[in-house]
Amino acid sequence: MISTKPYNIMLQAINKKHQSKVNRAINWLIKHNEANTLRDHADGDGDEKACKKYDRICEKTFDKYLEIISELPSREVKQIESSKYY
Repeated sequence: MISTKPYNIMLQAINKKHQSKVNRAINWLIKHNEANTLRDHADGDGDEKACKKYDRICEKTFDKYLEIISELPSREVKQIESSKYY
């Protein structure tokens, strides 16, 4: 099951005024990674219904992530993409 609670993020924003958006982007990225793992397990087990379900969740969470990073400067996005969460 994908968690809806925010995670304790250990990624410091380069500019403090962007910290909230960096945290939100990381949260959506973690949710995407969890859904991707569940989708891979469902695909390996041959459960087509669960695979489709988690595929939709993957799309939704990654779209949310992209929406948030579109509001961030490129240096903040590069920092997120070079982190362990990406």
